[in-house]
Amino acid sequence: MTTQARINAEVLQWARERARLTVEQLAHGAHAKPEQVIAWEDGITYPTFRQAQNLASTAHIPFGFLFLAKPPEERLPLPDLRTVGSAPLDRPSVDLLDTVRAALQKQAWYIEYLKESGYEPLSFVGAYSARSRVGDVVADMARVLGIGEGSRHGTWEDYQRSLIAAADNAGILVMRSGVVGNNTRRKLDVGEFRGFAVADRWAPAVFINSADAASARLFTLAHELAHLWIGSSGISNLATAASRHEERFCNAVAGEFLVPANAFRARWDTAIDWRDNLAVLAGVFHVSRLVVARRALDLGHIDEPTHRDYYLKELEAWRSARKPGGGGYRATGAKNGRRFSLAVITEALSGRMLLRDAGRLLGVKPAKIGEYAKEFGQ
Repeated sequence: MTTQARINAEVLQWARERARLTVEQLAHGAHAKPEQVIAWEDGITYPTFRQAQNLASTAHIPFGFLFLAKPPEERLPLPDLRTVGSAPLDRPSVDLLDTVRAALQKQAWYIEYLKESGYEPLSFVGAYSARSRVGDVVADMARVLGIGEGSRHGTWEDYQRSLIAAADNAGILVMRSGVVGNNTRRKLDVGEFRGFAVADRWAPAVFINSADAASARLFTLAHELAHLWIGSSGISNLATAASRHEERFCNAVAGEFLVPANAFRARWDTAIDWRDNLAVLAGVFHVSRLVVARRALDLGHIDEPTHRDYYLKELEAWRSARKPGGGGYRATGAKNGRRFSLAVITEALSGRMLLRDAGRLLGVKPAKIGEYAKEFGQ
């Protein structure tokens, strides 16, 4: 006789809704029939232990959760700065929760590593506030990162790579991914969040949602960096009509850092169609056309619906042109960031850290860490 797993029906329904799964999707993952899942959620019958394990795996929860007396209270470990208009967004998805937790786990390890290695806290984190002058924050960001308006060159992709490298050199953990961990089936939703920042003085970190259009991520990066300078941690969707003051301030800092208002106004030609200005100004400031369009919105040259339509078209064009693949060590390196990866690799290859633990932090098989190190010239 098959042993039944006497799970809590209420917890099962909570787990399915938390993972934003339909009854049919959960049934498919558990290798069961939809009517069986309905009966389990109603507490009429119970699954087998194998089915319960499949339920937990599909819903992305620990197996033991299914036996709790009631659903656990779950909160984002970072302030939620996301809004639509003046209203906060709905409950965060399990994908967002798992992504934030993974980033915080890496950061926690790195903080201990820095302290044990004799490093000092970074003075620029929290050096300003959301009441400071935008220009002062922009100037200090340019000073610390060593990237001012006159030091840019090449395409916006070149500038974005330079900005990431500069942030890394300044002591900032820069993590980028469009999926949860290494699971390509769990794609992050750009409609839910564009990025987040953790303003820690030892190991400030930013995460960029790579599911967004590539040309939009430069603004997201600058926005999240601005959060570090004002000591504000949180998850952002970069709403153009954000209700939270710190989000509006970071949008303003990002815009001024990437495309200074006075230089923009001097070059924007009101006698031509607004779209015709994009390529010209993108070349002048070494940013993407989408960043220029965002700046045009901020400075009153286009309205919000016009900008939103342009962004959605750019996002769709990027998704259509994107080639499958893009995995491997390069994607893993972007997910972990260069600074964090090198620290873990150094500890692992020196023998001060177990390969098993290093592999768990990096999302790399322990036996492959030597190969992963080659991605960083080690």
